[in-house]
Amino acid sequence: MIVVRSVQPGDLDALFTLASQTGEGMTSFKPDIPALTARIERTRRTVDGTAPLAEQGYLFVMQDTETQRVVGVCGLEVAVGLTQPFYNYRVGTVVHASRELDVWTKMSLLYMAHDLTGYAELCSLFLEPASRVNGNGALLSKSRFMFLAQFPERFPERICAEMRGHFNEAGESPFWRDVGSHFYQIGFDDADYLSSHGKKSFLAELMPRSPVYVDLLPPDVQESIGKTHKDTLPARALLEAEGMRFENHVDIFDAGPVLEAHIDTLRAVRERTLVTALIDDAASSEGAKLLVSNTAINDFRVVLLPRLPQGDTLRLTVQEAQALNITGGATLGVLPLYPKERK
Repeated sequence: MIVVRSVQPGDLDALFTLASQTGEGMTSFKPDIPALTARIERTRRTVDGTAPLAEQGYLFVMQDTETQRVVGVCGLEVAVGLTQPFYNYRVGTVVHASRELDVWTKMSLLYMAHDLTGYAELCSLFLEPASRVNGNGALLSKSRFMFLAQFPERFPERICAEMRGHFNEAGESPFWRDVGSHFYQIGFDDADYLSSHGKKSFLAELMPRSPVYVDLLPPDVQESIGKTHKDTLPARALLEAEGMRFENHVDIFDAGPVLEAHIDTLRAVRERTLVTALIDDAASSEGAKLLVSNTAINDFRVVLLPRLPQGDTLRLTVQEAQALNITGGATLGVLPLYPKERK
């Protein structure tokens, strides 16, 4: 059975193996043992309530309970940009007009911004290719919304998610090639590595001081601004289905889109309901796919089940109850996997 659960110290080696498969542009999840160790410890301190707000974050893993293999990972940061600046470009508009020449032009500009400082952030989503079946990707991504719905008091009003930007067939970011590289004078991977390790002083020292005129950039660069990496398109679609939207902020390295939302408008926060667990091995295996979570902050877990509640009760098999680490009578959070399946 597949379960998404809170990360544990014993997951370190599996996380390193997963991170080694991510490829270009995955800034927040790198194959770095010290960084991954610190991330696990930071999650523990966040759950315990001992981490300061600027350091708070959660990490979850997807595990196959039969093989014990960790096949995916996803994360939630509580408040970005409080110690290290959280830079983005804001896509804006400027109008140039001359009455005398009867000329009027509207152009797009990129403004360096800190607009998303203090937002929660969805991050570090990765599922190994062989496991991208049977709704696992949707379960992994949406498990975080179930956590937000269960513990809204632990988060601010707004949330964002940086999508990986467009890379061409040569594995090159057109935006970095013709914009970022001219200012930073290092390779994309080097800049990505420094940023992911919190070494962001070079950004403030070398970033453009004036807005960037989009219309002056090569056509392929213009087209890449706000364009999602082909491997990240399914993840973007899932987030948009939950209520997140592109509101004209893009990543400073690859110009990938940033999705945003008020947390209280997210589908899971508005529509998730609470039911009581009834353990019964005769539980039906027919019905719409349902996200089911326990309510434990120290061992939060989410599974995907093929049935709907009966009133205020949800029947679980013994195996399903074990995967959620609950006993009969426990309170569960439930939400249809997809909005169209809502009853």
